[in-house]
Amino acid sequence: MKLKPLLLLFATIGLIEIAPAQPVTENNPTQTETAKSSTEFQKDRKKHKKSLPDTSKRTTFFIEDSWAQPDTTAKDSLSVDSVTKRPGFSRRFYNYFADSNEDKTQTKKLDFSIIGGPHYSSSTKLGLGIVAAGLYRVDRNDLSIPPSTVSLFGDVTTTGFYLLGVSGTTLFKSAKYRLNFNTYFFSFPSAFWGIGYDNATYGTAGTYKRLQNQIKVDFSYRIAKDFYIGTNVSFNYVEGVKFSDISLLNGEDKMTINTGVGLFLEYDSRDFIPSPYRGIYLKLDQRFFPMFMGNKSNFTRTEFTGDIYTQLWKGAVLAYDLHGMFHSKNTPWTMLALMGGSKRMRGYYEGRYRDKNLIETQLELRQKVYGRSGFAVWVGAGNVFPSFQKFNWAQTLPNYGIGYRWEFKKRVNVRLDYGFGKKGQNGFMFSINEAF
Repeated sequence: MKLKPLLLLFATIGLIEIAPAQPVTENNPTQTETAKSSTEFQKDRKKHKKSLPDTSKRTTFFIEDSWAQPDTTAKDSLSVDSVTKRPGFSRRFYNYFADSNEDKTQTKKLDFSIIGGPHYSSSTKLGLGIVAAGLYRVDRNDLSIPPSTVSLFGDVTTTGFYLLGVSGTTLFKSAKYRLNFNTYFFSFPSAFWGIGYDNATYGTAGTYKRLQNQIKVDFSYRIAKDFYIGTNVSFNYVEGVKFSDISLLNGEDKMTINTGVGLFLEYDSRDFIPSPYRGIYLKLDQRFFPMFMGNKSNFTRTEFTGDIYTQLWKGAVLAYDLHGMFHSKNTPWTMLALMGGSKRMRGYYEGRYRDKNLIETQLELRQKVYGRSGFAVWVGAGNVFPSFQKFNWAQTLPNYGIGYRWEFKKRVNVRLDYGFGKKGQNGFMFSINEAF
């Protein structure tokens, strides 16, 4: 789903806590002692000195004792020497983000920060989004592997759309074992064109509300340098309600529950998963959705991902991505390959183009410009098709765009992308971590 932010307002939590001054009351020795005359203080100085409170440890008020500067009058000698003031909001706002991109994983169990603000989307209208990023190390003594990551994301809009999710990667000791997880739920008043290229290109969109809950977990084991073998499980609940044109489903169920298991092979030499500078990532994932696990019918999904990253010059990274998703027959409409979104074919309405099979590719240049700011430009293409026999090169869709990057955490970027597609399809996306 695309988010089109026109305005980004950073919101922060974590104000500095300052201990309040001890109140001066009749039970406070400071008040009763200072009520004495200076002469009485001189007589009882040694007697009472040890019983006086230690004002040097106060964080807010420093009270000046009367004998420090003798007074010949009998007036109270209590005075406020100085006040430690809490920094203003703008200063606390600045301090919060000033060092948020420094690596604190050696001193903190979880280095966590939050950022968010209002946004506008043509599909979800005015909303408030928030993203958070955390870095941590399972073994803080092993700096040979990058830190583990966790990201939280949430959104709510005036159309009734809401989203809440969490994703991340945990690298265990020596990175021999890895755990990837992604879970979310949302309610989305959506458009639906039906299935296939022709419906998406020439058809008229209907409307419906999509309710979805998804859980994906991958666990892998390193069998050789940069080579991994793993298993995964997934759960997907999708229900469509309030269809304006139910005929677009071609008789399929409005609600599906799908549970799957699978195996995968990986080659991963990336230096840092959320924002690689160099390396290669290859993954072949085979998933099975059998009836005995609660699926209405048996079907399979085969997915391939191939990414290459290389540094060109100072601050510049060239990244290439090839992605394919292929389903067997009997795959329900809720599990088909969807084109668009915030990672690939950015600018297309996610799900407008959907079918059993999908191939998409993109090439992106990422350039750090100044301080923590940078930009990205990309070109890409994609194709959805029902079978390899019916693949049509003429139905390949173009994609290109430009984006802004800001280093929120150490090598964890907040990104604002604007993507363009065929026949005026375009849109803003606000997200965390690089698209791939």
